[in-house]
Amino acid sequence: MFSIITASTEQTEEVGRVLGAMLEPGDLICLFGDLGAGKTHFSFGIAQGLQVLDEYITSPTFTFVNEYQGRIPFYHIDLYRLKDPSELEGIGFEEYVDSDGATVIEWAERAEEELPDEKLNVYISDVSENSREIGFFAEGERYEKLLVDLQKKVVEEKYFAVKQ
Repeated sequence: MFSIITASTEQTEEVGRVLGAMLEPGDLICLFGDLGAGKTHFSFGIAQGLQVLDEYITSPTFTFVNEYQGRIPFYHIDLYRLKDPSELEGIGFEEYVDSDGATVIEWAERAEEELPDEKLNVYISDVSENSREIGFFAEGERYEKLLVDLQKKVVEEKYFAVKQ
């Protein structure tokens, strides 16, 4: 596990972009954080890293899932309005989680029982008005390797503060 401190929305998006550029088909990113913590900005960065051409990536709060085409498909799931885990079946949750693209789930704690064992958990929290701490926790060999590579990459980008 490691954390990155960002100083702006743009830096939060940039960390997402770096991660998105490294994602492969089948990857699952689970986002955790309070309302307004920056999960959607981080997701926007991931979409950019996946070369999604849509200029405006929105949070799928009212539809649960938005699908985008990039170098691989990008599935952006927002479970904020999920009332009961039984609703997951109706949105095809399992198919997205086990898909040919990269899947990002905001409010992943609302589907915790349905998540696979292997995933990358990302915890985003406010440090100050514009600053965020983004913590990464890998579950599974694929995600442990991804984290090592991500940490190397963000250390090269000298404007991020990395906490061990």
